[in-house]
Amino acid sequence: MKETIINVKGMVCGGCENRVKNALGTIEGIGEVEADYNTGIVKVLHNENVKIKAIEDAIEDIGFEVVKEN
Repeated sequence: MKETIINVKGMVCGGCENRVKNALGTIEGIGEVEADYNTGIVKVLHNENVKIKAIEDAIEDIGFEVVKEN
């Protein structure tokens, strides 16, 4: 399994964390998701074949913003 860390803007409570976990849990190949609204960090354990863009799109589809590192 590979770990990907994504910075997410807009999570404000535990309910937001659960929405992210549920949305990512529907993607085949994702094993575990940890979301922390205090830090805005989402950690995703996934198979190598899972595309990072699919993870980011799923987060944005439920109304949160993925913050890209420059």
